[in-house]
Amino acid sequence: MLHLEVFTDGSVNNQLKVGYGAYLVVSEQCRSIDRLKHDVKIKRFTPTSSTKLELQTLLWALHDIIILAAERDFRLTIYTDSQNIIGLPDRRISLEQSHYFSSKNKRLNNYELYQEFYQLTSSIKHILVKVVGHQASSNKDEVDRLFALVDKASRRALREQF
Repeated sequence: MLHLEVFTDGSVNNQLKVGYGAYLVVSEQCRSIDRLKHDVKIKRFTPTSSTKLELQTLLWALHDIIILAAERDFRLTIYTDSQNIIGLPDRRISLEQSHYFSSKNKRLNNYELYQEFYQLTSSIKHILVKVVGHQASSNKDEVDRLFALVDKASRRALREQF
């Protein structure tokens, strides 16, 4: 079975509702930071918000991974700093039972993305891992250093745009 790790992050300009998502897929064969920094994928999303961008980026990565690993049995470890994404599996039953409406009977902003998340992750063997973003280099382990590649790439893309 193929084991892949995916690191996702995004940076958004809230006033302009423009963001850049970045992801990196790492296999067991290659873990060289110097080589992997060239493998980070970046995409512009608009209109978006910080919560929406994190979901859009992860979904984009999952679609690409499904194509990349077509017809192969794989498992995936997903690294994100998004508390919203980390909490989605525990919220699934209540969101589906409420048909993605809030307690005030208002449709949730990102309900279509939540539905897509549940659809995709139902067919993928995966675990979600919360990483702490933006920490001092001295405190970073290998996972943190890999996550920093997508963090820096998305922030750099946003900075270059604006």
